[in-house]
Amino acid sequence: MQASNPKGVCLIIGAGDGLGGAIAKAFAREGHPVCITRRARNLEQLEALAREIRDQGGIAHAFGVDARTEAEMIALFDDIEARIGPLEVVVFNIGANVRFDLVETTARVFTKVWEMACFAGFLAGRCFFSGFFSNPGSGLALFTGFLAGTGSRVIFFIGTGSSFSFFTGSGSSSESWARRCANRSRGG
Repeated sequence: MQASNPKGVCLIIGAGDGLGGAIAKAFAREGHPVCITRRARNLEQLEALAREIRDQGGIAHAFGVDARTEAEMIALFDDIEARIGPLEVVVFNIGANVRFDLVETTARVFTKVWEMACFAGFLAGRCFFSGFFSNPGSGLALFTGFLAGTGSRVIFFIGTGSSFSFFTGSGSSSESWARRCANRSRGG
């Protein structure tokens, strides 16, 4: 593990050119080592973001991970804890933004969006909260995108567009999972 940093590690799952990248930069400016993830096919862009953060004096590590794959997510969390430091903040920021009207949304598109927006969020929450309770009250989980707000220590943001009909299925599933995470963070 690296030298102790007074601030815990911030993991951003889904760090791209928009909100995820901005969140990574903000946490790095506040002194948190940041770990940023996207799929391996986007590793070059992710490395550029990590270099930008390091050039501004921050600590950044890039990981090419498929957040829909349980083994990869478990390995990611274990690797960060072992090599970089204890996780304090996890941001789940996978947008799964593909534009289809309800009638145009195929079962395949719906399933892929659900995997990215809901199932991957389940894996992220489970990995984080499985370690969270060894040190209660020390962590924060942020689920961004189209989720409903609830609960202590778990924060959600809402934002949908009229042409994103598939968010209904993935959003309500994610909302249910998010509420369970909120209850779990309160010891329920």
